[in-house]
Amino acid sequence: MKRKLFVAVVLALFTTTTVMFAVNGILNPSSITASIYGDWVKKDDGTWAGNMDGKKYWYKLDSSAKLWWSTDGKAWAAVDNGMWADKDGKWLKIGEKKLWWSADMGATWSEVPEWKWQGPDGEWYKFDATWNIWVNK
Repeated sequence: MKRKLFVAVVLALFTTTTVMFAVNGILNPSSITASIYGDWVKKDDGTWAGNMDGKKYWYKLDSSAKLWWSTDGKAWAAVDNGMWADKDGKWLKIGEKKLWWSADMGATWSEVPEWKWQGPDGEWYKFDATWNIWVNK
């Protein structure tokens, strides 16, 4: 009898504690410690932000994956060297059907993991296999 009572009390305490934590997490979202990020969204206009010499530019690719840039999103010009910089100043470029980056001004290049990089305003960008651009803020 004592054993059944003990098990019932422990079970009741466990259930009450679990419900309290669940309700507290729902009613007090600031207590949640995990960060939740939105889903990746395909960019309708195919553009992304980048930096060059401390100035913000907008970039896009044409159908042959050639890079174009603009300061206002209206007038576009081809980027002769095909490169742009991410938030940390790494140079990025497309070559051999891959996305590459360099942290040493182009002396050495390595493939960008998952083809993702962070833009100057903190948003994350990635390319898919057909060079569509996706964003995740």
